[in-house]
Amino acid sequence: MTLPYNAIVTGGAGFIGSTLVDALLRAPQSRVTAYDKLTYAGRLENLAAAAQSPGYRFVKGDILDSHHFRSVLDQARPSVVFHLAAESHVDRSIEDGGAFVRTNVEGTERLLAATLDYWRGLDDASRAAFRFVHVSTDEVFGTLGADGVFSETSPFAPNSPYAASKAASDMIARAYFRTYDLPVVVTNCSNNFGPRQFPEKLIPLCLVRALAGQPLPIYGRGEQVRDWLFVEDHVEALMAVAARAAPGESFCIGGGAELANLETIHALCGLLDMLRPRPASARYAELITFVPDRPGHDFRYSIDSEKIARQLGWRPRHSFAAALEATVEWYLDNEAWLVPLAAQDAGAEVTRRRGLAAIPVSR
Repeated sequence: MTLPYNAIVTGGAGFIGSTLVDALLRAPQSRVTAYDKLTYAGRLENLAAAAQSPGYRFVKGDILDSHHFRSVLDQARPSVVFHLAAESHVDRSIEDGGAFVRTNVEGTERLLAATLDYWRGLDDASRAAFRFVHVSTDEVFGTLGADGVFSETSPFAPNSPYAASKAASDMIARAYFRTYDLPVVVTNCSNNFGPRQFPEKLIPLCLVRALAGQPLPIYGRGEQVRDWLFVEDHVEALMAVAARAAPGESFCIGGGAELANLETIHALCGLLDMLRPRPASARYAELITFVPDRPGHDFRYSIDSEKIARQLGWRPRHSFAAALEATVEWYLDNEAWLVPLAAQDAGAEVTRRRGLAAIPVSR
């Protein structure tokens, strides 16, 4: 695939999706359609910069509505679909796994079916150039001990309803390539962080709570290890996949920055001490509070990114320290972005603890 891009990004108003939309539009004459249902984590504010581009279009839609998505394909005539729309928070999946199955499994299948129908109507050259990039997570592989890494050949062993739903969606995407020749590429990334991340994930959750002087909840003893990937590096990898990956391939995308959760939050607190000191020389780390662990909590993730480096020439450009500082500075410079969330949190809805229910909600 050559620039400019003509793309549809599902989940385009979310954290990673909006960052990808911005990056795609930096290529002159690119056309990008952001497709999003605008659930709690999808916000039009995330697309404010993209809205200034003549190549940008937003469509509100649900990936479960295959007929609507098929009409959007006909209107946009994309050469690539980036599929990022998903329910993605493990704690929420523990409380209601059914919502994750509907969106991540059924929604992905409907999206693939609509795209297959569109792709079959293209001319030979357009069919050859087209890509469906299915964006997934390293959590499909389960958990690691103190040693080892995940790679493209790691077996699936998901340990949460969220991870299981993503593993199923990965298999469906693979099946559409094997059965119908739809040019699908699957990616599995490590933990993302960066500006505009909804504050239910560890880094923005603790940042928002720290600014409010609230306890910083750390599961268990904070010993779980995550491989942190800056969102800007992730979207560059996705663009490389769309441009250069062969159909049917899969790629693991990691940041190469393994830290225990407690280390991560101490680093965050240190930055806040420097950039937004608390009164009376108090330290943000004093707010750290250990809380009961999540059921089935994976101990460690680690990604071997050698394949994407070797085949597509991608490696992360940002160090964890520099990217974390840029992330903190963004939140401090864009506190207005947090105002609607702060209003919701008056009832403790945004940052309340989830995932402790032993039995999922009944249906």
